[in-house]
Amino acid sequence: MTQFLDLWLPWLADLLETGGPIVTLILVIAAIIWILLFERIFFLTRVYPKVLAEAKSAWRVRPETNSWFAAQQRNDYVNTLGTGLSKNYDLIGTLIKVCPLLGLLGTVLGMLEVFDALAATGSNNPRSMAAGVSKATISTLAGMVVAIVALLAHTIAERRAKAEQERLPAYFEGQIHHA
Repeated sequence: MTQFLDLWLPWLADLLETGGPIVTLILVIAAIIWILLFERIFFLTRVYPKVLAEAKSAWRVRPETNSWFAAQQRNDYVNTLGTGLSKNYDLIGTLIKVCPLLGLLGTVLGMLEVFDALAATGSNNPRSMAAGVSKATISTLAGMVVAIVALLAHTIAERRAKAEQERLPAYFEGQIHHA
C-alpha cells in the first residue's frame, strides 16, 4: 500500500507519514463519511423517485381512500418512505463530529512529542521540536478540513431529505374518515 501511495500519491504518503496514525484514522473516517453521503445522494436522486412513483401509482389505483384501511396504507407509505429518507444521517453527523476531536487528539500527541524531544535533548533546539509541532498541526488541519467539507455536504443532503419527508403526506391525499 505504501508503494502505491509513494508512486501515485506522494503528497498523501508524506501527509500520512508526517501526521501519524491519527491522520490515517481521520482519512479512514472521511472515506466512510463520503461513502455514506454518496449512498444517500444516490438514494435521493435515483432510488427514491422510483419507489415514490410506485407507491403513488399503487395509491391512485386504490378503489377508495376514505376508509380506516386506506388510512393505514397511507400511513405505511409515508412511514416507509420517510424511514428510507432519514437513514444514516445521524451516523454521518456523529462521524463528522468525531473528526475535529481526533484532530485535537493528534495535537495533544504531537505536543507530547515536542515535550519528549525537549526532555531528551535538554535544550530548546527547534529541529528536535519540529516533528512534534508538524504532527500537531497536520492532524488538527486534517480533522477540521474533513469536518467542514463533510458538514456542508451532509447539510445539503439532509435538508433535501427533510423537505421531501415533509411533502410525503401530500402525495397520498384523500378524504379519510375514521370509522
